[in-house]
Amino acid sequence: MANVFDTLKERGFIAQTSHEDELRELFANERVTFYTGYDATADSLHVGHFLQAIAMRHMQLAGHRPIVLLGGGTTMVGDPSGRTDMRKMLSEDDINHNAERFKEQLSRFIDFSEDKAIFENNANWLMKLQYIPFLREVGSEFSVNRMLTAECFKSRMEKGLSFLEFNYMIMQAYDFYKLNQLYDCKVQCGGDDQWSNILAGADLVRRKSQNKAYALTFNLLTTSDGKKMGKTMSGALWLDKDKTSPYEFFQYWRNIEDASVEKCLGLLTFLPMDEVRRLGSLEGNKINEAKEVLAYETTKLVHGKEEADKALEAARAIFSSNSISQNAPTTLVDKDKLDNGIDILELLKMTSLAPSSSEARRLIEQGGIVVNDEKVTSKDFKVNSSMLKNDVIMIKKGKKTFHQVKVK
Repeated sequence: MANVFDTLKERGFIAQTSHEDELRELFANERVTFYTGYDATADSLHVGHFLQAIAMRHMQLAGHRPIVLLGGGTTMVGDPSGRTDMRKMLSEDDINHNAERFKEQLSRFIDFSEDKAIFENNANWLMKLQYIPFLREVGSEFSVNRMLTAECFKSRMEKGLSFLEFNYMIMQAYDFYKLNQLYDCKVQCGGDDQWSNILAGADLVRRKSQNKAYALTFNLLTTSDGKKMGKTMSGALWLDKDKTSPYEFFQYWRNIEDASVEKCLGLLTFLPMDEVRRLGSLEGNKINEAKEVLAYETTKLVHGKEEADKALEAARAIFSSNSISQNAPTTLVDKDKLDNGIDILELLKMTSLAPSSSEARRLIEQGGIVVNDEKVTSKDFKVNSSMLKNDVIMIKKGKKTFHQVKVK
């Protein structure tokens, strides 16, 4: 069997590692227990978490044991990484609710039967810590000068970094130390924006226990110009179908830029790399075939084959002829309201095609809105029941986004 380190490298996951040769040898010679942490800051995972879950699945399929560490304790503090301001403070009840949702979603990708994987929650030790003993045992191992060179802190120095958040790196490092003691966990994984925190954990384990410990980070999902993927008009690209529908999830990947197709196929699907490279090499209109495969495979992993089939059918039906599909995104409106006419600005917000009136006006001014086959040229345009065709009004935003309006 191929070394999973080589598999991850070939598929484009690996960003940085500590002790790379040792780490590769470790994966080759033993069943490795490794962990990835998830702070429960929302009630659903998003597509960045999805990438990490896929990496964990590759490692599990190669015979290694993942620990999913839910951040019941660290979420109480908040990670400053990648933030320009302090995170919203959540109640303990909210954090526990979000952690349960994460557990449910991650179980789609990770097999937790028969000791193949472990769920842990850092609240089990962090919430029980005594302040002075913790400072003496762990705080003494950290240099403030060195901590301030970490990117997660440097980016916050101008706007201010609370002492609360300053503790985060030490708490995450302590998590690695505890998991090493409890489960012989030797590797911490995470997104590359976590490099400083992960490296601090590996260093703490090595200093305090003299055990082997390694840091491994994964590349972030970014476009060709370095912008983070996973943002939609309505916000983040969630794994919860009630927050991002399977069709919207499918359409996101169907519409990504050509330059990112091969990278995303390698990272977000389990297709063989020969097929990934073949699809990624398609040119012109044929690259759309690769995008459709990417959209289908990712949607199938997150939402199951049935929802992926529905999303594919809806996308093909609408793109081929602007025809009606029962699986396309749809907004239901009151008959009386539609009879009287609905302002296009209001309707664009109702359908989430625009988040605000100003954005709706901008789309209209740029010629980006079509109702049925008529381009909307005025912000005073009204949509009414006379426009129903086969009980549907089709709104098109740009070239690729469609939305159906029906009567309740």
